[in-house]
Amino acid sequence: MIDTLKRYFDRLPIPSEKREIFNLPNCITMLRIAIIPVLFLLLLSPGRAMSLVIAVFFVLAALTDLLDGYIARKYNIVTRMGKLLDPIADKLIVSTAMIMMIPIGRIPAWIVAIIICRDVLVDGIRSIASSEGLIIEASWIGKRKTLCQIIAVTALLIHYPLLGLNAHAVGIVTLYIALILTLWSGVDYAIKFHRATFKR
Repeated sequence: MIDTLKRYFDRLPIPSEKREIFNLPNCITMLRIAIIPVLFLLLLSPGRAMSLVIAVFFVLAALTDLLDGYIARKYNIVTRMGKLLDPIADKLIVSTAMIMMIPIGRIPAWIVAIIICRDVLVDGIRSIASSEGLIIEASWIGKRKTLCQIIAVTALLIHYPLLGLNAHAVGIVTLYIALILTLWSGVDYAIKFHRATFKR
């Protein structure tokens, strides 16, 4: 399936200078960003059925994150545009889902504010480090943080009891774990940046 899609994209009459943007991994990433408006439906009809549908869309978006990264590495289609779009898409989807759940009381606003502020600060640190020629590698803490955020947001989107589980309670517990990992990973990035600049 993936090979078929790649061959299809390779045959498209796209100028070589635009292939850095319009390749298969980047198109999957852009499709992930296009799912964001669907999340707005949650505010229009936050009932049991619609909540489950939105949660499914969110999970599909999270899975495509793994897919585009796999394709980019397997077929050596890693581009500067892809490196820029991929983390932006991840943050947009998670942040949008969390923000949209604040007005309907499914998620505490202060937790959302802390998570978004942390992401902005870490992105700032990365930008400064990049301008100085420093590379700060992602840690296991950040990866666990992202996983916990995805699980928490999925459960909170479902909200209603499912398969004998209180989805909202599962989401809140996982969200607090994600909050701890979010703060931990933020401090970890700051320490790594300080050590890297100190050595220089």
